[in-house]
Amino acid sequence: MLARLRSSVAQPTLDRLVLAGLILLAAALRLVNLGTRGTWDADQGHDMLVLRALVRAGELPLLGPPTSIGDFHHGVLYYYLLAPAAALSGADPLGVVAAIALAGVAAVAVTWWLARAIGGPLAGAVAGLLMAVSASAVDESIFIWNPNLIALSSSVALAAAWRAWTGGRARWWAVAGLGVIVTMHCHVLGSILLPPVVGLWIADLRRRPAGPERSARFRAGLVAALLLAASYVPLAVHELTLDFSEARAAIDFIAGGGEPSAAALPVRLVIVGLRVLAWPLTGLVTEAPIAALLAAGLVIALLAWRAVAAVGPERTAARWFAATLAWTIPALTLAASGLATVVPGLPNDHYHAFADPIVFIVVGLGVAALAGLRPGQEAAVRRRAPAALIGQLVAAVVVVVLVAFNLTRQPPAIVADGGWPAARAAAARVLQVGSSTISLASLPDFKSGDAMRFPLVAAGAIVVPDSGRRDSADGAPTHVVLCDSLFETAIGAACGGPAEDALMSGSGTRLADRFEAASGRWVSVYVNR
Repeated sequence: MLARLRSSVAQPTLDRLVLAGLILLAAALRLVNLGTRGTWDADQGHDMLVLRALVRAGELPLLGPPTSIGDFHHGVLYYYLLAPAAALSGADPLGVVAAIALAGVAAVAVTWWLARAIGGPLAGAVAGLLMAVSASAVDESIFIWNPNLIALSSSVALAAAWRAWTGGRARWWAVAGLGVIVTMHCHVLGSILLPPVVGLWIADLRRRPAGPERSARFRAGLVAALLLAASYVPLAVHELTLDFSEARAAIDFIAGGGEPSAAALPVRLVIVGLRVLAWPLTGLVTEAPIAALLAAGLVIALLAWRAVAAVGPERTAARWFAATLAWTIPALTLAASGLATVVPGLPNDHYHAFADPIVFIVVGLGVAALAGLRPGQEAAVRRRAPAALIGQLVAAVVVVVLVAFNLTRQPPAIVADGGWPAARAAAARVLQVGSSTISLASLPDFKSGDAMRFPLVAAGAIVVPDSGRRDSADGAPTHVVLCDSLFETAIGAACGGPAEDALMSGSGTRLADRFEAASGRWVSVYVNR
C-alpha cells in the first residue's frame, strides 16, 4: 500500500521532469543557430513583405500565401498568427522564424500529452522524444513557410478531439475545431484532417443518449463550424470585390485534372504513403530509401498490432489513427500528385505534416506495448519475464536507432543558401553599387524576385514594380536581375552572365556588379549609362 502511494506521488513528478526535458531538448535543437539554418528564397521574401505591410502600414491581407498546386492561395490566418511576432520584432525575419520554432517546441509538448493520455507515460516519453529529435520536425521549425505551423495546429486538433472523446468537457470539441481551422489555413490540403475529427465528433454524439451532455457537444461542434466560417470572411470579402478570382482559379485547377504527374496512380500511392509514414522518422524518401521503407513498415506493423491487440481507449485511438492514415494517403495521392516527385535543391512540400503527430504517437504506443509498460500490464509482464525482456530489448533498439539516425541528420548550422543573413548582405552590396531606387527582375520569369525585394525594402530601398521593360523609362536608375541556376533549362541560357545580359540587351544600361549571393543564385546589378 505504501509503495503504491509513493508511486502515485512520484509519477506526476516524473511526468513533469520528462516534459521539461523534452521541451529543453526540442528548444535546443530548434533555437541554436536559428538565424543561419533556415532557407531564404522567394516564398520567405513574399511572406515577410506581407507581414511588413501588415504591421507597419496596416495593410490587412485577405489571402494567404500562393499555393504551388494552382493559381489560388492558402488561408490568411497564417499571416494573422505570425503578425504578433512580426510586430514585436519590427518585421525582422528572425523574430518570425523564432515564433515558428517555438510553435515546433509546443507541438512536442502536445504530442507528448496525447501519447501519454492514450498509452501511458512511456508512450508519451517516446513520442515526445522522437518528435523532439526528428530531423524533419526540426527542419519544419527553422524557416518561414506556411506548412511549418501545421505540426502544432494538427496536434492540438487531435489532442483536443481525444480529450473530448475520453470524457473531457464539450468545449474541447470547439478547441479541436480551432486546431483543424488553423491546419486548413496553413495549407489547403490540411482540410484532409477535417473528416477524421468530424467523424470522431459524430461518433461521440451517436454514443450518447439524448440529454444536456449530448446537446452541449452538438453546440460545441456548431461553434467550431461558425469559427470555420468566420475564418474565411477575408476570403469572402476578396471574392466579392475581385470577381471571385480564387473560386475561378480553383475550379480551373480541378477542371484541368489537378496537378500533373508522370507517375502512374499506383506508383504515386506508394510514394505518397512512404512520405506520410516515413517522413517524420527518416526524412525525405529519396535521401534514405531503405530507412524510409523500414520506418514505414514499422509504423504499419505497430499500428495494425495496436488496433487489434490493444484494449479499451488505446484500441479506439489506434483504429482512429489507422482510419485517418488510410484516408489521408489516397486523398493526398489524388489531390497532390506532385508529392510523388522530388526536385533536388527546392524545399520539399510537406503537405502531409498534419499526420506527423500520429506517426510519432503510433511508435510511442508500440514501444510502450513491446516494453510491457502500459498501465495494467505489470502483473502480466512478471508472469512472462523472458518474453518481456525480449520485448523490452526490441523496444530499446527501435528508440535508440531512430534517435541516433535523426541526431546525425540535423539541419546544418548554415543552410546552403546562407539564409536571411546572406540575403541581407546581398541587398547591402546592391545598395553600395547602385541607387536606392531599383527595378527588380527575376529569371526564370515564373519565379518572383521577393527573395531580394524584401531585404532591399527592409534596407530602405524603393523597389519599383517590374514593368517587363528593360529600359530607363521605368524611372529606376538601378536594375537588379536575379538568376537561379536551378532553372537554367527553363531560362534557356546560363546564369552568371549569358541569361542576364540577354535580358538586359538594348536597355541602355551597363553592368556595375555581378556576384553569386548563394550557390547557383546570381545577382547582377545594372545602372543606366
